[in-house]
Amino acid sequence: MRIPPKFILLSFLLFFTFQGCEDYNYASTPSDLKVNDFVWKGLNLYYLWQADVPNLADTQFRNQQDLNGFLYAHPIPEDLFQDLLNKPKSKFPVGEAIDRFSVLFSDYTQLEGILSGTTKNDGLESGFYYKDASATSIFGVVRYVIPNSDASKKDIHRGDIFYAVNGEPLNKSNINTLLGNEAYTLNLADYDNGNITPNSRSVNLTKTVLSENPVLINKVIENGTHKIGYLMYNGFYPNYENQLNNAFGQLKSQGITDFVLDLRYNSGGSVATATRLASMITGQFTGQVFAKQQWNAKAEAYFSSKNTGGLSNLFTNRINTNAALNSLNLSKIYILTSKSTASASELVINGLKPYINVVQIGDVTTGKNVGSITLYDSPTFTKKDINPSHHYAMQPLVLKIVNKVGFGDYITGLQPDSLLKEDVSNMGILGDGNEPLLNTAIVKISGGGRRIPKNPAKVFENVIGNQPEKRLKSEMYVDSALEGFLK
Repeated sequence: MRIPPKFILLSFLLFFTFQGCEDYNYASTPSDLKVNDFVWKGLNLYYLWQADVPNLADTQFRNQQDLNGFLYAHPIPEDLFQDLLNKPKSKFPVGEAIDRFSVLFSDYTQLEGILSGTTKNDGLESGFYYKDASATSIFGVVRYVIPNSDASKKDIHRGDIFYAVNGEPLNKSNINTLLGNEAYTLNLADYDNGNITPNSRSVNLTKTVLSENPVLINKVIENGTHKIGYLMYNGFYPNYENQLNNAFGQLKSQGITDFVLDLRYNSGGSVATATRLASMITGQFTGQVFAKQQWNAKAEAYFSSKNTGGLSNLFTNRINTNAALNSLNLSKIYILTSKSTASASELVINGLKPYINVVQIGDVTTGKNVGSITLYDSPTFTKKDINPSHHYAMQPLVLKIVNKVGFGDYITGLQPDSLLKEDVSNMGILGDGNEPLLNTAIVKISGGGRRIPKNPAKVFENVIGNQPEKRLKSEMYVDSALEGFLK
C-alpha cells in the first residue's frame, strides 16, 4: 500500500529531528536487526499511541547503539511488535485491550492481497459461534458463497452449519490451524432445538487465489408504491469502485424511491472508497467534510504547521478513475448491520448521520474507529528502496476517525435503531424480501403489511478470529490520495 507523498516527507522531517543531533543511522544497523529496527522506527514515527508506550519514547534511547542493545534483547520480530503495542489484544483480555487491530506480516504480498480483496480462499464467508457458555466448542454457519470459487461448485449454501474439519470438532484451540490448511473436509450438522447435531454430510473444499467483487447483490424490490433498491456490499476495495459506481447507476436508472444498503458482512476496506460510497448515496454535499482523521501528536503538529488540510475526507463527485460518480441524492437510508460490520462500514454510518437520516437495522457493530497504514522496511517506509533481504511489513494503527461534528467514540459499536440478530436456524435468502433483516427494512419503508421478525429464541456468542488475516478484515488504512481505507 502506498503512503501519501506528504507522509513520506513527514518520515524524513520527523525521524531526523526528534533526536536532534543524536545518531540514528539506518546504514549502521546490523543485518540481523534490520527487521526489528524497522518495526521500532515505524512505530515510533506513526503509531497512534506512541506517547503511551515507554519503549517508543523519543528520549528512550540516546543513539542507534542504545537502540540496537534493546532490539537484541527482543530478537523475534513478532514478539517485539506485540511488546511495543498499547495494551494489545494478544496480551490483555476483552474490555482491557486497547489495540485490537495492529498486525505484522512476514510476507507483505499476503498483506497486500488481503487489503485488495485477493486471497487464497475456499469461497465460503462464514460466521463462527460458541456452542455453549463454556466458550470452547465452536461451529460455523455459511453466510454466503463467493461466486466462481471452489465452494460455488460444491453442495454447500447459505445457512449450512459445520461443526468439524477432517472429522475433528472445532474449538478455540484448533480452529485457526484446521481452517488454515490448503484443502480440507467440512463435516456438516443440523440445528436441532438449539443443539448442533452432526449429520452424515460433508464437503471437500480447496483454496484457490480468489478476487472477490464486493458487490454481491444489486436489485430493486417493488412493494406497493415503493421501488426499494437493495445493495449487498461486502468490502471497500478500490479495484472495484467502477463496479460499485455502475451498481448505483443501475439503481438510479430504475428510479428507486428508497434504498437499503446491506453491510452486515462488510468489515472494512478503503476510506477513500467509503467516502465515495457515501457520496453515491447522497450527492448534494460535494466538497463538505465527510470525516476527519486524528493522528499522534508528532504527525498532528507537522500537518498543523504545514496547514495541509489533508486530514479531512470530503464528499466527492468522482471515483478513483476520475469517472463521474452516480449519486442517488437521498435524504434517508436503511443500513443492515451485524457484529461483523466494522471500520469503513461504521465510518459510512457515522459519517452520514450529520447529513441524512440513517436507520440502522440488525446487530451492534464491531466498534472500530481507528485506522492504519502499510509500512515497509525502507528509509521512507514505502516500497521505494525497500530492503530486499526480507518481506516483512506492518499495518499499525495510526489514526482515529471522526465525523463532521467530531463524534467518533463508538468502540463498543454503533447501536441499531432496530435490534435484530441473525438466526442461525433461519438465515433466509440474501436479497429475498422475506429474509429477516431485509424484511424489517421493507416493513419500515412501506409502513406495514408484514410482521417485523423477532430476535432468535437462542443467541450464540460470536467467535472473533485471532489470525492476522482475520483481523485485517476489519482494518482501516490510508492511501496516496490522503483519503484512506477502513477494514
